[in-house]
Amino acid sequence: MRITVSGLPGSGTTSLSRYLAERHGFTMISAGEVFRQLAKEHGMELAAFGRLAEEDPTFDRMIDARQKEIALEHDNIIIEGRLSGWMVEDADLKIWLFAPIGCRIRRIAFRDQVIDEKAAEQLTLEREKCEAGRYQSYYSIDIGNLSIYHLVLNSGYWNVEGLGAIVDTALTQFIRPKNP
Repeated sequence: MRITVSGLPGSGTTSLSRYLAERHGFTMISAGEVFRQLAKEHGMELAAFGRLAEEDPTFDRMIDARQKEIALEHDNIIIEGRLSGWMVEDADLKIWLFAPIGCRIRRIAFRDQVIDEKAAEQLTLEREKCEAGRYQSYYSIDIGNLSIYHLVLNSGYWNVEGLGAIVDTALTQFIRPKNP
């Protein structure tokens, strides 16, 4: 089984992916963690690294291609990333998480140890705009189009265990549709 978990920054995709991977013994790959690691290796903040990626599509394409390659080579895998639902077209279950901006900003400020939530909000909105432009430019993907997802869940309403319970229920009822 291949599961993708996507959502905007701070929506909880990594937390849910880890939960599901541990609960079901799946392998997990995370585009966001790879991107953050690359930013760190280049000694850059995420927003600055995003601008660099905007100028040089090599970074995004490398991450996206590697994620897709790994997903296709493995079963029982969770692929977490903003574009994973788009990149792994034949995933068995595609999940999109969303949360109100205030909730996401608080999470990002805590996760990234940013003291000023206003600064976290500005950086996050800049990052989202930058990423949306890159996705549209590189792949003609409108990140706001949620029509490809099987589940769209509000992570501002449920904690990771609650989200996991919903996904677990979906997995117990899973029936792979036959191709027409």
